[in-house]
Amino acid sequence: MMNYNKLTPEEEYIILHKGTEMPFTGVYTNLKDAGTYICKRCNTPLYKSEDKFESHCGWPSFDDEIPGAVKRVMDRDGRRVEIVCANCEGHLGHVFEGERFTAKNTRHCVNSLSMIFVPKEG
Repeated sequence: MMNYNKLTPEEEYIILHKGTEMPFTGVYTNLKDAGTYICKRCNTPLYKSEDKFESHCGWPSFDDEIPGAVKRVMDRDGRRVEIVCANCEGHLGHVFEGERFTAKNTRHCVNSLSMIFVPKEG
């Protein structure tokens, strides 16, 4: 078994039990600093700040992931596509396509509590 970071009860609810934080409450929703977002459970790098954009949906949004870091699986509701950390399978959020927010036409809608932001050095 891998050693994972200790999670708070709220983080466990989201990451292990596929919960969702309330919109517009996440610490990273409006963050624009340069850096990398890593998985809160296992520290795997997931997203780069240059792929983050403002979608006004209430959660941090990215139009691309670090290659190989995020796995897509059909959500239990059968309609949405869930995104999980490819390393530990911790729940991140959902991915939506065809909304035309960016040229890549993809929106990863991610819970702030699923990630840790690591500022770019320098």
